[in-house]
Amino acid sequence: MRPAPDRRRQLLDTAAEVFAAQGYDATTVRRIADAAGLLAGSLYYHFDSKESMLDEILSAFLDELLAGYDTVLAAGLGPRETIEALVTESFREIDRHRAAVAIFQKESRHLQDQPRFEYLADARHRFETAWLGTLERGVAAGDFRADLDVRLTYRFVRDTVWVAASWYRPGGRHSPEEIARQYLSMVLEGIASRTRT
Repeated sequence: MRPAPDRRRQLLDTAAEVFAAQGYDATTVRRIADAAGLLAGSLYYHFDSKESMLDEILSAFLDELLAGYDTVLAAGLGPRETIEALVTESFREIDRHRAAVAIFQKESRHLQDQPRFEYLADARHRFETAWLGTLERGVAAGDFRADLDVRLTYRFVRDTVWVAASWYRPGGRHSPEEIARQYLSMVLEGIASRTRT
């Protein structure tokens, strides 16, 4: 008999928090079970290994994120609006999958060398293609500066968005959309006052 979906989701959420806090290699099945209030052996009723748990956590996050990115890219927006939508979608994913984002940031380069996690390299490539393609389109259209180093810009934007998973807490003072608006204002408009001469 398969475990109830809600219970399975709760256990995955707990495992994600433990992986994010402790690191994948340092996390034991016993540690996850303790955090979930289970005996270690009971966790095997739900999952066959911690690797299976991590795989489910990361693949669910990436499937949702990439589907969101695909929707943005298919919308036919201009380059600036596409960047704004990609940033907003990214902050929404941090809101929905904060621990998974933190795990991906810390662990994906190491994990992608394992056969089970080869899809992580493909996900990185798809991110890069979405962002670089949009930035290049914006430079060509004159929406972004002609001297913009698009690869460096992509790295800055990628890293400064995703690092928010280290401090963001769902249900906090600011919504993902509010954070995205503030972030985009700083990136696209700068932080210097326009009233100074």
